[in-house]
This record gives sequence, structure tokens and C-alpha cells, in this order.
Amino acid sequence: MSNGLIHIYAGDGRGKSPAAIGRAVQAAAEGKRVVIIQFLKGKGLADSDFLRRMEPEIKLFHFEKSDENFKELSEEKQQEEILNIRNGIGYAKKVLATGECDLLILDEVLGLVENEILPVEDLKNILDARGDTGIIMTGITLSDEVCLLADEVSKIETLKFKVWQ
Repeated sequence: MSNGLIHIYAGDGRGKSPAAIGRAVQAAAEGKRVVIIQFLKGKGLADSDFLRRMEPEIKLFHFEKSDENFKELSEEKQQEEILNIRNGIGYAKKVLATGECDLLILDEVLGLVENEILPVEDLKNILDARGDTGIIMTGITLSDEVCLLADEVSKIETLKFKVWQ
């Protein structure tokens, strides 16, 4: 992961978050510090014993409280979750301002842009504060405006899917 570069893994295919986590493990193996902040994932990897064993090299954060899909929440619950999400965004800003890590993964942050929780201009301001910290962003929908913010964009699509046994 080159210093300060922005990578995006986007598309409707499976594997965006696992690809980002693979990069996290690779960076940790190189002695780098990694912070992963997950958005819109329910519990996501919050209970992942494997990633917890990777601390302190890889730190995982999740600020949302609900396990339900954001779009299926009542308006009141969505507003509560937006406050939690904003705490996560604030933490991302803090991580970048303090240089706490070498790689910051904003998992499903593109969904925040899509759901109009995080304006593109605010995302740009976060990315502009990165200094030498590499950033990976994931999500399904990628706008042209967000695409222009990145140094590398990977589109992931599923050609065939079979559930692992």
C-alpha cells in the first residue's frame, strides 16, 4: 500500500470487503498499523475473533447499533443510526489527523454517499486530510465524482456464485 494513495473497491459483486481485509493483513505483515471502520454492515465483522487476534496491528471499529439493513429501519431509527455513523466519520477524521495508522479502510463508505448520509464534498475533505495514510474505500455504487477522488479503482462483479459449504 503506497503512502497516501486512495483505492476504491466498488461494484455489485461479492468480495470487496474481503479484498480490503486482505490488504489490511498484507499491510500488518509489513509492520504497518491498520484501522478498519465499517459502515452499514449491521454487526459486520464486529464479532470477528480472527481480526481481534490481529490487534494492535489491525484495529476494527463499528459505530452502528442496529443489525438491520439501514433502508429497512424506521425514520426514527435511521436518524439514530446517522448519529452513530457520524461518530464513525468523526473517528475517521481523528485517525487521519493524528496519523494513528498507515492504512485506513472505510468499509461501505460509498453506501453513505449513496444514502446521502455523507456528502461527496465531506468525503473529499476527509480524504484531503490523509497525509501519508493510504485509504481503501468500499461500496456498491460508485459515482463519477467519487471515482475522481481515487488513485486506483477496482470494479468487482460476480460472474458466478455458489455458497461455500
